[in-house]
Amino acid sequence: MSDTEELAGGKLQVTRRAGVVRIVFNNPDKRNAMTLAMWQGLGDLCAALAEEDGLRVVTLEGAGERAFVAGADISEFAQTRGSSEAADAYNAAVARAERLLEAVPVPTLALVRGSCVGGGLGIAMRCDLRLARADARFGITPAKLGLGYGFEGVASLNRRLGHAVTADLLFTGRLLPAEEAQARGICDFVHPGETFEAECAAYVDTISANAPLTIRTAKAALLELAKAEADQDPARIARMIETCYNSDDYQEGQRAFAEKRAPVFKGR
Repeated sequence: MSDTEELAGGKLQVTRRAGVVRIVFNNPDKRNAMTLAMWQGLGDLCAALAEEDGLRVVTLEGAGERAFVAGADISEFAQTRGSSEAADAYNAAVARAERLLEAVPVPTLALVRGSCVGGGLGIAMRCDLRLARADARFGITPAKLGLGYGFEGVASLNRRLGHAVTADLLFTGRLLPAEEAQARGICDFVHPGETFEAECAAYVDTISANAPLTIRTAKAALLELAKAEADQDPARIARMIETCYNSDDYQEGQRAFAEKRAPVFKGR
């Protein structure tokens, strides 16, 4: 059974099914370009997901065939970024949404068809993994628009991709085809169009079938490692590991192995 809700005037669609939350950026007439309301809604949603029981995987994708997210909705900039104060508020909403997406405590997967540009790439890079259809294109284009790309966004790209790849994206504003993007570490998997949906579904199923406490512990460890060493809390991860060993799921995993069957994990 699934349950669907709409946020940001219907431009964010959220579906829940068996512990998997599917987020769809639904602005297809503008290649799913992000409005301010969409950024705010994404931030609010990710904050709520951090507290949601039974969550196992979060996927993000664009409506239609043409784009994941093709950047920001420039048509509203006169209103939402028309002054330095308005621009600061807009940038803060973007930064908040991306920061909260990165902090979601379960695996997050960007499923990319078509254009993944600017703010779209910022969203995708805050996910744990990026699965791309062969027609996907990746880029950041503020240099072609005269915009300043935020420091936090540059820092995130540099941390994940390194100096040279980040510099290439920002300096040229070019769109990289999926195979080149994969070779440069921007996306992790590339699948042909005819198998993309099935490959993505199988990958999500693989993760969601695994032990939820173990997966959350691994995600928490990855988030700690992204911090400066002085700010890391390995004791917190050690406590989470202990919880795994004390869980019913750990016993179920051993039983299933002995009985040569697939385990049924319940997250406790």
